[in-house]
Amino acid sequence: MDSSAVVRITENWVRDVVVGLNLCPFASVPLQAGLIRFSVCTEQTPEEIYRALLSEMETLVNLPETEVETGLFIAPVGVDAFDDYLELLYSADEAIVKAGLDGVLQLASFHPDYCFEGSEEDDPANYTNRSPFPMFHLIREAPMARALKRYPNPEQIPQSNVQKMRELGLDEVRDQLQRCREKT
Repeated sequence: MDSSAVVRITENWVRDVVVGLNLCPFASVPLQAGLIRFSVCTEQTPEEIYRALLSEMETLVNLPETEVETGLFIAPVGVDAFDDYLELLYSADEAIVKAGLDGVLQLASFHPDYCFEGSEEDDPANYTNRSPFPMFHLIREAPMARALKRYPNPEQIPQSNVQKMRELGLDEVRDQLQRCREKT
């Protein structure tokens, strides 16, 4: 699949699932303003993807916030296995600290097989973090902090999302993710 198709599918997911279901109440504004950077990694191995992710972090922090508020680094190949993805996520979190970007950037994680610790694989709650492809959300902390100040009870967002997905049920959340792939 080419990079433009990967971006279109990811945009569908952000628009229809993340924003459409209000899983992230902060995503609508940067999406509508064109401030989300969609970056597709063409590397094939976790090591290569890690290096590309570090490069993307550097690129993001060097771009003006008025041009790019947040980024999705999409890795359609190379970390298909959720355990491999998690290993890369932990390494990337450590790299943020080592690079002195703690307090500047944070990562949110999304994967087609995302499964919260202690959850069953078929728990609809996992779909709060399931995405069409493995990806890392590179979040600038400054705009996030501003958004959190304006949002009542942001600490309730994760539990509200879990409840929402469970109410929709496994078939519906699975179908929503599939529809994102079909709308290319």
